[in-house]
Amino acid sequence: MILTDTHTHLYYERDSDKRKQLIERCLENGVSRLFLPNVDPESTDMIRELVTEYPEYCFPMLGLHPCEVKESFRTELDSICRNTGEQKIYAVGEIGIDLYWEKNTLEYQREAFRTQIHWAKSLDLPIVIHCREAFNEVYDILKEEKGDKLRGIFHCFTGTAEQAKLIIETGFYLGIGGVLTYKNAGLDKVVAELDLENIVLETDSPYLPPVPFRGKPNESSYLIYIARKVAELKNISLEEVAEITTNNSKSIFGI
Repeated sequence: MILTDTHTHLYYERDSDKRKQLIERCLENGVSRLFLPNVDPESTDMIRELVTEYPEYCFPMLGLHPCEVKESFRTELDSICRNTGEQKIYAVGEIGIDLYWEKNTLEYQREAFRTQIHWAKSLDLPIVIHCREAFNEVYDILKEEKGDKLRGIFHCFTGTAEQAKLIIETGFYLGIGGVLTYKNAGLDKVVAELDLENIVLETDSPYLPPVPFRGKPNESSYLIYIARKVAELKNISLEEVAEITTNNSKSIFGI
């Protein structure tokens, strides 16, 4: 069984022994594919270090997180862009719009999002979208940019069935994480109605741990709890969930 964590910040763990333990626990739970979203110029080196250490399991992205988009974002984008020639990347991300933490930078966020979408198109890469309290803003840009090369993952989806439908129609997969296991989140009802061909699994570790680990740091090995919840909702085996969602991740990332 092969499970794929399509979104993990495992590189935030700087202690090599602890990182090794995190990887070992992943492998014990069948989680052997780890995709690493970039957030800012500083995290590119952290990701490169982890990928160098575990090239058979870890796959990098590059991008500027919307919460890191400030007035100087063009300089930071240039810095990140220069790294594309130094290692193979599998997506541009995580990128998007966040109006939960920062509403005053919306116009900067929009421009940074569009710029990185164009960058992904030029590289023929998928994008991984961060969207928090900004569905309409993100969706409007996706509609404007829609085309054969626009594809990827709507990371940490927690929206409605109607929003899920719109995202899927735009050519994106839904990233389903630990919120699925939260009793009153309502995401379970949405996922129960979705075709598994339209979703991938993620942890967003060290954030958003699934039940029974709420209140503790998340880690990629906990992906199995999310997969089990999907299996329960769809009344199928864990192995089938792993196979379908991993195949979806291969379609997206090309590996």
